[in-house]
Amino acid sequence: MSRSEYHRADERAFLDERGSSSRLAPNGLNPATIMEKAVRERIIESYFYKEQCFGVNEADIVDRIVEHVDFVGGVYGTVQKPTPFLCLAFKLLQLAPSDAILDEYLRFGGEKFKYLRALALFYIRMTRPDKDVFTTLEPFLEDRRKLRRKGRTGTTLTFMDVFVDDLLTKDRVCATSLWKMRKRDILEDLELLEARVSPLGDIEDLLQEDEEEQRRSEGDDENGYRSDSGSVRSLEREES
Repeated sequence: MSRSEYHRADERAFLDERGSSSRLAPNGLNPATIMEKAVRERIIESYFYKEQCFGVNEADIVDRIVEHVDFVGGVYGTVQKPTPFLCLAFKLLQLAPSDAILDEYLRFGGEKFKYLRALALFYIRMTRPDKDVFTTLEPFLEDRRKLRRKGRTGTTLTFMDVFVDDLLTKDRVCATSLWKMRKRDILEDLELLEARVSPLGDIEDLLQEDEEEQRRSEGDDENGYRSDSGSVRSLEREES
């Protein structure tokens, strides 16, 4: 049996061999080193990773999400224990799922299991080129479902659109330093992306409508004041 037919229990094989014997991620990064060394070591030594992430494939990831993941996050507690979410993200770096599988995670599976969608979005942010990151993640800014986020200070409430915005704008999410993408306006200038249109409409039109509505309301208030003043004067004349 060839060596490629074995699935090593010790994930250090992935960390040692992936950079030289396997392909890079689509954004040109080595998937074995996308996460910091300290975080990687905590993951492969964690009980959850050893028990739940050994010998799994892309389909098994869905089962692990449904059974074990009920919050997003990187590490938590005083000992900085890696979350199941982060352990499964590291496993995806090893599995390198295809775009078709990621699409299933995002859409069909993601509609039912929100943490599966969050995991796929996080993985795409780590491994895809900046243009693909923007085009894939931005539609999910309209997902308003609640998420729990667990960190060193405890558990907090967040939302899917906030999580997506963090992936697009922040340098560090879930104990992982994200690679530096080009800003959206630069990609627009290079004609790699079209200008994004907000679901609310054009911002200049919205501001103009707000100004017009404010002027109308101020005019109504002034007319109402004049009308009330005239009524008072009429009553004073009648009484006199």
